[in-house]
Amino acid sequence: MAKINGWVAPGFEGVRDVFQGNFDKGAEDGAAFAAYHRGQKVVDLWGGVADTTSGRPWDEDTIVLTYSTTKGATAMCANRLAEQGLLNVDAPVAQYWPEFTQAGKDAVTVGDLLAHRAGLPWIDGTMSFDDALAWDPVVEALARQSPAWEPGTDHGYHAVTFGYLVGEVVRRITGRTLGTYFQEEIAGPLNADWYIGLPAAKEHRVARLVPGPDGSPFDMLGNLGAGSEIDPAMDQLLAQLAPYIGPDGALTKALEAPGGAFSSQEAWDDPRLHAAEIPAANGICDARSLARVYGACVSDVARSVGGPFRVLSPDQVDKALVQQTAGPDRVLLGMDIQWGMGFMLNVGIIGLTGLGGPRSFGHFGMGGSVGWADPDLELGLGYVMNRMSLGATGDSRSADLIHATLAAVGGV
Repeated sequence: MAKINGWVAPGFEGVRDVFQGNFDKGAEDGAAFAAYHRGQKVVDLWGGVADTTSGRPWDEDTIVLTYSTTKGATAMCANRLAEQGLLNVDAPVAQYWPEFTQAGKDAVTVGDLLAHRAGLPWIDGTMSFDDALAWDPVVEALARQSPAWEPGTDHGYHAVTFGYLVGEVVRRITGRTLGTYFQEEIAGPLNADWYIGLPAAKEHRVARLVPGPDGSPFDMLGNLGAGSEIDPAMDQLLAQLAPYIGPDGALTKALEAPGGAFSSQEAWDDPRLHAAEIPAANGICDARSLARVYGACVSDVARSVGGPFRVLSPDQVDKALVQQTAGPDRVLLGMDIQWGMGFMLNVGIIGLTGLGGPRSFGHFGMGGSVGWADPDLELGLGYVMNRMSLGATGDSRSADLIHATLAAVGGV
């Protein structure tokens, strides 16, 4: 039986039981889960191993790559600037980034970027690993890129390009990279261990990701695209998914953006990638920080120095949660995943899992991590792990933990 470390407030013992149960049934190698309720920490749990090769334990200060859970941090930055009157989400991107008008993108709005409506989920051609990490080559290529569909008319998951697009707008407005802005304006004031661009001195704390039973999500995507010689039903399914997962499929190109530079698990394990800024996908953090920052989106949270801190005002949260999309996603296997201003909303396929009230929001990451909040319950949640699963909306591990926490606070 894996040893579980940490603490839960009275009444949250059921969350600890679920967390222990995930290990007992063999679903975890190393993981952490935390929750903040009405500005106070009520759950902070961790356990297992951070590196299955060396046996290094998952400690209180272990951090891990969270893939697209990073997008939640990027959305917070944009919404905070909007709240301060520095960013108009209805304005053309070109108002802040003039070079973006190339290839007929004059009318693309910042809101289109945040709601995955811009038609720029990939970059044509190839790009070296070093260029992709250097930022400028990527945003220059995106400025030149022709949209894959008429912007604003449909939505499709911008798996990697989202961070460069929104991040460049933030950089043009503030003069700071998105990772720097996030650290100075949000994570820093909250004393949160959440980084987009990991300092080298913290690399030794990073957990090693573990492929699931079918390999990493990159491996599984390749296996799905390979076809089957013995299962006609699988062949039929693969034929239906070919526009998404084939070699030139929409999801394949989106995950491998920019230009195939990040198309393997090895790339994402590279410390050079951890140190770069990829604001859609390379955030590194612990569950405590996810929960603390999301908690501060929906309630006042105390900070180590100064008075209470809130990331977004209630009014800005309301604006961020206005549904911006409808219908199947053109990139993410036609799934019914819908967007506010940068956040996944609790509607469609996510709404079916019961992750809080109708206004709950956040973002999942490939492999299983999630940061989530419910403004009506004043609840912020964070889950991170190193055993990876295949999915864009979490799995039973995080869902069971969230349900147990909702039960503890009297939520739905």
